[in-house]
Amino acid sequence: MSASQSKLWYLEQINIFRDLTDEDLDRINEATQMKTMEKDAYIYFPDEPSKVVFLLKEGRVKIGTFSEDGKEIIKAILEPGEIFGELAIAGQEKRTDFAQVLDKSVKICAITREEMVEILNSTPSLNLKVTQLIGLRLQKMERRFESLIFKDARQRVIDFIKTSVEEKGRKIGYEWLFKHKLTHQDIANLTATSRQTVTIVLNELREKGILSFDRRSILVHEMDQLK
Repeated sequence: MSASQSKLWYLEQINIFRDLTDEDLDRINEATQMKTMEKDAYIYFPDEPSKVVFLLKEGRVKIGTFSEDGKEIIKAILEPGEIFGELAIAGQEKRTDFAQVLDKSVKICAITREEMVEILNSTPSLNLKVTQLIGLRLQKMERRFESLIFKDARQRVIDFIKTSVEEKGRKIGYEWLFKHKLTHQDIANLTATSRQTVTIVLNELREKGILSFDRRSILVHEMDQLK
C-alpha cells in the first residue's frame, strides 16, 4: 500500500467521514498532512493560534487545560476516528486547551482551518456532522461542570462509567462491554477525583454484582443499577 493509499484508508476510519463519497475523501486526502508523534509530545498548547484542525488516526490523545495553580485538568481522552481542535472552524482565535500524545506512536492528520471550512461549505452532509459534533461536545462539557458542582466523587465516577459504556460500549445479551485503555488514574483525572476513590467505587460495584472489570474492560451486568 502506497503512502497516499495508506492515508486515504485512515481517513475512511474517521467517524465523521464514513459516509462521504470517494471524491470527497480524495479532496480531504489532498488537503491533509499526516504525521507520527511520540508519546508525551504536545500537539498544541493553550494560547497558541487556532489555525489547524486535527484528525486522530491511530493511538490516543489527551485534551486538557491547566488551572491557575498549574494543576492539569483533563477534559477528554480521544480514541482513533475522532476529530479535535475543531473550534478553529467555529471562530476560535486561540487555543484554550492543550492536546498531548498518550501512546507510544500516534498518527494524526492536520488540515488548515481555511481548507476545512472550504470543504465543509461544499459538503453539506459533513458540515452538519461537524456542527452536531461541536454542539454535543459543548453539551458534554456543560454536563461535566454541573457534575463537578452538584455531585460527589462517588457519583461522578459512576456517571463516567455509565456514560462511557453507553457511548463506546457494546451490548452482549443483557450486559454491556466497554473496552478501554484507561488506568484508574486516568478515570480519576477525568472525574476530578482520586485514584483511590476510583478503585473503591469499582470494587464496591463489583462486590454488589453490578459490574466486573479488569485492566482493559468493564462489563456491566446490571445497567439499571448504575446509579
